Amino acid sequence: SGRPLSLSFPMGRTVKKAGKSKSKKGKGTKKADASSSAAAAVASGPAKVWQPGVDALEEGEELQFDPEAYNYLRGFSIGWPCLSFDVVQDQLGLVRSEFPHTLYGVAGTQAEKAPWNYIGVFKLSNINGKKREPIPSSKVDADSDMDSDSSSDEEEEEETNEDIKPILHLKKVAHAGCVNRIRSMTQQPHICATWGDTGHVQVWDFKSFLNSVADSGPVAHKEDDIIHNHVPLKIFNGHKDEGYAIDWSPLVTGRLVSGDCNSCIHLWEPSSSTWDVDTKPFVGHSASVEDLQWSPTEGDVFASCSVDGKICIWDVRTEKKPCMPIKAHNADVNVVSWNRYIY
Repeated sequence: SGRPLSLSFPMGRTVKKAGKSKSKKGKGTKKADASSSAAAAVASGPAKVWQPGVDALEEGEELQFDPEAYNYLRGFSIGWPCLSFDVVQDQLGLVRSEFPHTLYGVAGTQAEKAPWNYIGVFKLSNINGKKREPIPSSKVDADSDMDSDSSSDEEEEEETNEDIKPILHLKKVAHAGCVNRIRSMTQQPHICATWGDTGHVQVWDFKSFLNSVADSGPVAHKEDDIIHNHVPLKIFNGHKDEGYAIDWSPLVTGRLVSGDCNSCIHLWEPSSSTWDVDTKPFVGHSASVEDLQWSPTEGDVFASCSVDGKICIWDVRTEKKPCMPIKAHNADVNVVSWNRYIY
């Protein structure tokens, strides 16, 4: 058994229980029980905000979320646990601040047996919550607002939770082996790439499945449980090992990089309706490539990070060596991201 895919919209607060807790490995507890126990822990106190790197986490202590830190929090299961998911861009507009919300996404499973794996193409709709009020200008205002609004807020929250339920529409597409990572292309969101534990990288066109869930009504159908067989647009088996690192270029439509646990990175270039994958890899890491990300401003430049503790900057126009190798840490570097506000 495992935990299902969950989506939430956090506002950032983590609370530490004051007392000792039971083992952290109990995965059989229902989500509802977990939510209620977390709420009880916060309410009963004493509790405080836990600061990573400042506060120590004692043996037996367990971090709990504060339900009041969220406008909306709910779990959605697509069946098996998922190692990766991605939000698929839609045509519903960029500025969406009012409830109810709708979003589209893709997720890949980690099933008990390899043949049971699939990719979930889904739509979440009728997502309702309570919009957070602006921060009060003074403590007096905050106290008075809290006293006057507490009862009405509780009633509103109960109505939101009980009367307005979110809707999940799901299409399942068979996938050979566990999906280590899945990414949707920015320019053509229905095109997705998956990294499998089989060592294969595949590119898919999920347009028909996204259209199907988009046209779905207010009730989920039984056929949502059917696992569909779908032929990928491209399968690359040139990696010598499985991997997790993969990223679409935000500037060059269809350009892709994939990195494996054998330290190799391959460049994918779009060619009419398929992709040409350079069989000669970029070489500069000495251990597993954990993450890749294209520059948001330079279409030929991408960054990588690795278990070897290095971050490398690459240019596809030069030799397949890093332009700038940086020893960033003595331990693994698992995630890399460009600053999109300072160029």
